[in-house]
Amino acid sequence: MSGTILTLFNGLSLGSILLLIALGLAVTFGLMKVINMAHGELIMIGAYVTYVIQSLFLKYVPESFFDLYFLLSIPIAFFIAAGFGILLEVSLIRFLYKRPLDSLLATYGVGLMLQQLARSIFGAPNVGVQSPSFLNGGLTIGTLVLPYSRLFILSLSILCLVAIFLYFYRTTNGRRVRAVMQNRQMAECLGVQTRRVDLATFAIGSGFAGIAGCALTLLGPIGPTIGTYYIIDAFMVVVVGGVGALVGAVVGAFGIGFFNTVFEFFTSATIGKVLVFMLIIAFLQWRPSGLVSSRSRALDE
Repeated sequence: MSGTILTLFNGLSLGSILLLIALGLAVTFGLMKVINMAHGELIMIGAYVTYVIQSLFLKYVPESFFDLYFLLSIPIAFFIAAGFGILLEVSLIRFLYKRPLDSLLATYGVGLMLQQLARSIFGAPNVGVQSPSFLNGGLTIGTLVLPYSRLFILSLSILCLVAIFLYFYRTTNGRRVRAVMQNRQMAECLGVQTRRVDLATFAIGSGFAGIAGCALTLLGPIGPTIGTYYIIDAFMVVVVGGVGALVGAVVGAFGIGFFNTVFEFFTSATIGKVLVFMLIIAFLQWRPSGLVSSRSRALDE
């Protein structure tokens, strides 16, 4: 029973990490149909922002206030990653709408440039980020120990999901975003400034990538290629869940995390990853549009 509960928790933990990484990608990919291969580097930016803030706290802030660095890093990582997202959208993405292959290649090149920039600034070796003291240890339940860091990432992913839901369904800007997703031409005819909606949405998606990078510092050392380890899994979550569907992203993330953990438990990490890919391929043969199909009022072209 303990082994089963631990396996379920590991699947839930991996699913929460994938959800946190894929949330921003689901927003941008769902709205603008842009394949942003630099999403992983936005995650890297959030991780390095956390490292820099930790270094500043170690140098200039009294030790008794050191734990505050991580709580401060979350909003700062969001805004800095969002700023990079705005710069990327204004300088490149806006010229590549409705050109998915061009956007894929261009953002892949931007990702390589950002990786090299990180190597030039911080060096090629990985760097460590010290976890705050309140996230050390774990919650003991009988013979089980559930790490506080994993529980924090789970709580953070749920909080981010609630924030996106409230933004989409409880604000005026969120209604504009959903209108553009359903029918861009009609939204323009009704006075919605779609260019501003695209820019704001891309910035929000990039900001959540920064939060994901901040959370990943709790799991181990970070380096210039930290985002590339997760970008494929993030795209799998978006495709399996359904493009632009938050509910589908949640189910896809936790489903992939659960099956990945179960397969690894009975086989190995490599074989488990292969089995997950095979399961996803079989699923997409059955439902090519994903778990949740987004309805559109636009005529099929």
